[in-house]
Amino acid sequence: MKNIKKKEKLMMQSFVQYTPTKVVFGKDTQKEAGKLVSELGITKVFLVYGGGSVIRSGLLDEIKKSLDEEHISYEELGGVKPNPRLSFARKGVEKAIAFGAELILAVGGGSAIDTAKGIAIGAANPDTDIWEFWKNKKELKKALPVGTVLTISAAGSEMSNSAVLTDEETQDKSGIGSDLIRPKFAIMNPKLTYTLPKYQLTCGIVDIFMHTIERYFTPVHGNELTDEIAEGLMRTLIRNAAKAYENQEDYDAMSEIMWCGSISHNGITGLGRPKDFLCHKLGHQLGAKFDEAHGATLSAVWGSWARYVYHLDEARFANYGRKVWNIDEENDEKTAVAAIEKTEEFFRSLHMPTCLGDMKMGVQPDEVLKEMAGKATAGDTMKVGAFQKMGAKELYEIYKKANHR
Repeated sequence: MKNIKKKEKLMMQSFVQYTPTKVVFGKDTQKEAGKLVSELGITKVFLVYGGGSVIRSGLLDEIKKSLDEEHISYEELGGVKPNPRLSFARKGVEKAIAFGAELILAVGGGSAIDTAKGIAIGAANPDTDIWEFWKNKKELKKALPVGTVLTISAAGSEMSNSAVLTDEETQDKSGIGSDLIRPKFAIMNPKLTYTLPKYQLTCGIVDIFMHTIERYFTPVHGNELTDEIAEGLMRTLIRNAAKAYENQEDYDAMSEIMWCGSISHNGITGLGRPKDFLCHKLGHQLGAKFDEAHGATLSAVWGSWARYVYHLDEARFANYGRKVWNIDEENDEKTAVAAIEKTEEFFRSLHMPTCLGDMKMGVQPDEVLKEMAGKATAGDTMKVGAFQKMGAKELYEIYKKANHR
């Protein structure tokens, strides 16, 4: 901690709020897919989805029927995997171009949606490999429209301007952000999440929580309304996570979680301040190298990050403890420490990891930690984070703190 010093607080910054996605929320809303596409004047849709669950459940057939009723033609590509692959998105680009797709429709969770966004970029720019845009070698100026039918409450990609892909050859997992890839519509039926494996449910809950908390802990203060929205979202998620964990067919609980997921990542919980997302940088390396579930990679490192930085702004961590966890120890430091412990207890209540040893990858040798820290900072050529900007040395220290059983 000697290399980290407390800094002067910054106050609310200027911002642009842009969330154009049309949300259609409720039971049986998947049957409106064709109508929503037709309203956009589109006649050719490229469907993107993951495993066989959307087929076995009949969901894909329902969506196809709704497209048929609007005389919309479609081509499809199934097989998206978690930690979505660049090579698969490239395959989708080729098929979408050959079909003449006018809109990419994702059916699934964040992996399907992010893949669809990658295809939307590639199909609109047929002369450029999509990774050129991901690596900022080309400026993104156009993309096909994207629509979504959400089946997993987690990534918030159904309303966000971002997408993440993994280059499996180089083990490089990274993201892109552009309002060009904000979905035109998001169909959200909480009943579609009832049959998720428990692990997917809990990974999604952690992802939602982390999308919020990584916007909450930044150097900027004075955003009272933004704080209230973020704190309220976290309290709502915590309450309903316990209900959903016990009963995944609790419509009210699953509805609250689904809506939390969208709001957590559409920008509104971080207005007027920068995103930190350092834990996402740490987690992406774990996901790329070991194919660990995204939510698990975040819960595994957050506590170690928090203990490394909380002295920077004990009052902020204490405020989080008081507003979100109803903790009020005798001073800010004790409240801050208790808040970190309470957050980890929440993760553990969902059977989510709070250290590397809790995951299937297990405790790692020192050289692997250094390698991941280097990759997360582009070979230690850039600083990451906002609450405290850090290089490879600091990220290595956080990995080290998390590297136990």
